[in-house]
Amino acid sequence: MGLKKRTIQKEVTFSGVGVHTGRKVTLRLKPSSSGRIIFRRLDLGGEEIDLDYRKAKAENSSLLQRNSTVIRTVEHLLATLYVFGLDSLEIELDGEEIPVGDGSSRPFVDLMEQAGLVFLAEEKRVIRVKRTVRVENNGAWISFSPDSDLYLLYTIDYPHPLIGTQRYQGYLGLKKFKEEIAPARTFGFLRDVPAMLARGLARGGSLENAIILDDRGIVNPPLRFPDEFVRHKVLDLIGDLALCGRPLLGRVEVSRGGHRLHQAGVKALLEDKASWEEDEASFPTFLTESF
Repeated sequence: MGLKKRTIQKEVTFSGVGVHTGRKVTLRLKPSSSGRIIFRRLDLGGEEIDLDYRKAKAENSSLLQRNSTVIRTVEHLLATLYVFGLDSLEIELDGEEIPVGDGSSRPFVDLMEQAGLVFLAEEKRVIRVKRTVRVENNGAWISFSPDSDLYLLYTIDYPHPLIGTQRYQGYLGLKKFKEEIAPARTFGFLRDVPAMLARGLARGGSLENAIILDDRGIVNPPLRFPDEFVRHKVLDLIGDLALCGRPLLGRVEVSRGGHRLHQAGVKALLEDKASWEEDEASFPTFLTESF
């Protein structure tokens, strides 16, 4: 039995600052029957960018770019849209960056629950991984291999006493996402802040929207989870998997990853046409769970 594409029931808005630009921005999500996710920059006269892996770049976050039009820090919003199964949506902004909220996806989960879901007439299709695809870069790697559901395994290794080696693994579900992954906040190191500011980044970063670490511990405790760091990496991965444009059936493993590696993996998978096939009869668990 197939599943239908989804949009939201009603328009919702969310305002805040961009973590990198430091500028206030309002995000508006609007129902659509187009079958596509479209970003629109209202401050640039309505310039549009489709959700497309070929338009993605990485610069301490994931961004979408078409010509000179940029939408920054899309990953936390996209992760939420992906797990809620949204295929058709208009996303309007009056600035260049998605509001950071508290540095997690929890504000966007709340937004989805306010908006509600509507099923469209068009059938949903998924990408089923048929054979392994692997991308490596300086000891870090990402791989996609066959599975009947979406299984995620993520390992990080930081030379910091509070992080060290952490691993998160399991099949992705909507309830699991809302309770175990979405609340995990972005994190950064105090020593990196001057260099990031010099590059025009982290201008909106604060103790309210990121976990900040010095050489010994956390500047702004407490943690939401003992392994919040790797959980946030899983959140970022899900946001980058949304660049596939369709839900995924497969096993995704990452070691010491980041947005650039995630995006390279998505590109390698999608451009190796023999490694996957379209399926409209089987779906990952997170799409079949009750809202």
